[in-house]
Amino acid sequence: MTGTQRRQQLIEIGRALFAERGYDATSIEEIAQRAQVSKPVVYEHFGGKEGLYAVVVDREMSMLLDMITSSLTQNRSRIRLEQVALALLTYIEERTDGFRILVRDQPAAAAEGRYSSLLNEATNQVAHILAGDFERRGFDTSLSTLYAQALVGQVATAATWWLDERTPSKEVVAAHLVNLCWNGLSHLEAHPRLSSEWRASPGSDSNVNQQIAR
Repeated sequence: MTGTQRRQQLIEIGRALFAERGYDATSIEEIAQRAQVSKPVVYEHFGGKEGLYAVVVDREMSMLLDMITSSLTQNRSRIRLEQVALALLTYIEERTDGFRILVRDQPAAAAEGRYSSLLNEATNQVAHILAGDFERRGFDTSLSTLYAQALVGQVATAATWWLDERTPSKEVVAAHLVNLCWNGLSHLEAHPRLSSEWRASPGSDSNVNQQIAR
């Protein structure tokens, strides 16, 4: 193998082992054994297990973020929601090992590569999009981050569940996620209140019944 080929081989082997066993339970010895090389070869390419792990996580983060980002920058609002959900589910389907690595507990040194940091980046992008939508509809744009957290969190949680379930299909899962997100967003109230607040207002019984009926 050339040096480049060997490096790629070690990355793939490391990715499979980290996904299967986690960072702590994976050893340089096993990585070298699966690659049929000596331990110094692994150290030569990555400086150690931590270096290899950092490369694996960085690649997975970049790939997933690129998929999410491209889905956010095209089409109308509803289509963007569909594409974001499908992007994440497609990544899980095609790179299951990579996703398992991202959602596992990671060493402190790899804190910047945590799945949560990727979700934060996605949330920031969604918040920017929602702020524009809110401004056009006369809503409080300062609340766009709150809504972005809720939307991204919903999709991320469902995707993590689907990692092991794999049923129904990703298209069906994405359709139901968008159904919940979009039909909620399309009927947003500018100044929502809890039902307990309605009941606290004098003469508000009829309003409560009307709101609940909706």
